[in-house]
Amino acid sequence: MSVREFLSQHPRLVAWFILAVFMVPMLLWAAKDVGLLPRQLAALVVSTIFLAGLCSWIIGWE
Repeated sequence: MSVREFLSQHPRLVAWFILAVFMVPMLLWAAKDVGLLPRQLAALVVSTIFLAGLCSWIIGWE
């Protein structure tokens, strides 16, 4: 399976990945001076990745 075939067969998964790739660094940049514990920061990262998936699912509604 080529990359182009994967992109055309799984658009929501690709959108989820792209959103997560851009949202997580923004979160880390915004939370850098807050003083969060590592577990709190990890929970925020996981929540952000879940939110990116939810956004891509909602965007894909037709």
